[in-house]
Amino acid sequence: MNSELWLSWLKKYRAIAVIRTRQRQLGKQMAQATAAGGMGLIEITWNSDQAPELIAELRSELPECLIGTGTLFTIEDVQNAIASGAQFLFSPHTNPDMIQVAKQAEIPIIPGALSPTEIITAWQAGASCVKVFPISAVGGVDYIRSIKGPMGNIPLIPTGGVTLNNAVEFIQAGAIAVGLAGDLFPPDLIGEQNWQAIAKKTQTLLQQFSEISL
Repeated sequence: MNSELWLSWLKKYRAIAVIRTRQRQLGKQMAQATAAGGMGLIEITWNSDQAPELIAELRSELPECLIGTGTLFTIEDVQNAIASGAQFLFSPHTNPDMIQVAKQAEIPIIPGALSPTEIITAWQAGASCVKVFPISAVGGVDYIRSIKGPMGNIPLIPTGGVTLNNAVEFIQAGAIAVGLAGDLFPPDLIGEQNWQAIAKKTQTLLQQFSEISL
């Protein structure tokens, strides 16, 4: 997938549903619920239960979505994730060698960074976008707004502190998209297996994004 196509997906949905689960079947239901709400970008973290198998299964069952993975730490993780069929890759850190492996396979890779130096280093190493993580530790929306001035050409995806209440603010501040995990999947709704409520949360969020004037 080329960079322009990847960025077009991000601009269309503005969010990535991040699923981390110890039960493969639960992860599948979480993904299906967000897809039912209109989400097209779903990340299954690599440390989830049977992540490779779940990624392959979701790619087959949700062909309208891009299914990616995250929490990748090593080159071997990247290679295995690509082999599993992951369509985009996230890591919590920046490793230029991991970036190059993904680029050779033409798979978008979004490494994690935090400071301006780290963000620029990741971008110059060939990152498709840069994951700003953990955003809550450095000022949240205000931090994105501050760094977008000098770094306006770098597509940023804040995670680690993004909620349903502040997601729109991050986009308005200049982020190309956000990563949403726990706030999209409240433990009480997961426990009740109230997938309709999660689908509704997703639908409401995407509607809010569509109403943003940038």
